[in-house]
Amino acid sequence: MLSMIKANTQDIEKEYLFQRDIPEDENGFLNEWHNCTFEDFRAVILPKMMANSIGEQLPDGYVPQTFYFVWEDDAIVGQVHIRHYLCESLVNGSGHIGYYIAPGFRGRGLGTKMLALAVRKASKIVPEDEIYLQVNKDNPASLKCMLNNGGYIHHEDGIHYLVRIKKLREGDYGDKD
Repeated sequence: MLSMIKANTQDIEKEYLFQRDIPEDENGFLNEWHNCTFEDFRAVILPKMMANSIGEQLPDGYVPQTFYFVWEDDAIVGQVHIRHYLCESLVNGSGHIGYYIAPGFRGRGLGTKMLALAVRKASKIVPEDEIYLQVNKDNPASLKCMLNNGGYIHHEDGIHYLVRIKKLREGDYGDKD
């Protein structure tokens, strides 16, 4: 069973190893902390992740975002970023949700399940009626995850599909938090 857990200090060792190993850019999922040291992760990166979720330590033009690690049993299999609302650059950019699945866990349907969890969380956070996502046109697996979660292609540009998913209504979240 999958679970999404906010970045936290209790799981720092596993979070660090996972974050360090995410490529700098894979299919549009950007990781500025690729190959970071444990000391940097502990002292700077993890505190920044946690602060960003409450709107602190944000670079100019950024909105609050919560970083989640996605767990299957005791292993981290993915990461999700949920941006709390849209600014102009996010409307036709990366949108509300960014997600990454580690290569060793791909091809098992986890992306669809992980995105379902993310949509559930985002539905409680974002004020917009739809959840905005962006996917590279050369990433059909991610597009399929979005479509499997009720997404539709709203429009496209030269290299991206911009997808929208209707927010879940209260009572449709499927959990108690």
